[in-house]
Amino acid sequence: MTSHEFEISFRRLYLPLGMYALRLVDDADVAEDLEQDAFLKAWLYIEDGGDIENFSAFMYRTVRNVCLSYLRNRREMLDESNIPEAGDEEIDTSFRDARIWKAIDALPEKCREVFLMSKRDGLSNEEIAQEMGISIKTVKNQMTKAFLRLRESLSDGHKPFFLPFL
Repeated sequence: MTSHEFEISFRRLYLPLGMYALRLVDDADVAEDLEQDAFLKAWLYIEDGGDIENFSAFMYRTVRNVCLSYLRNRREMLDESNIPEAGDEEIDTSFRDARIWKAIDALPEKCREVFLMSKRDGLSNEEIAQEMGISIKTVKNQMTKAFLRLRESLSDGHKPFFLPFL
């Protein structure tokens, strides 16, 4: 694998692997650090002449192993059988989650802020309006705008898209 091929794979897998690591360790900063460690391990393995047949599968396995080591060191995990191998379902879920968060990040700033306060933080429209100093109608309009844009950016042509964890 050349450095250019590695970079392409890195860009394609970075966000999905981060979502996978986040699900395992439940801390965004730690997940990002562990994911970077996994990419470094992969690069060093390649530099040492290692041949990776399926880079995506290799990276999911490496991220899982790095996360397991982290959890073992923190003594938060007694039985590693609770952490499933990264199968097709976990990989698909991490790509889906990455796609959703990219779409959320692409929302206009105020729209994204209102949406996250509602869905991530669980605030009511009234609480959001009060905290942001805007009307409840504006909050509702921003939420409608957010859902329309997300549905548009996440749907594959004509298929409706469901936001499973929001």
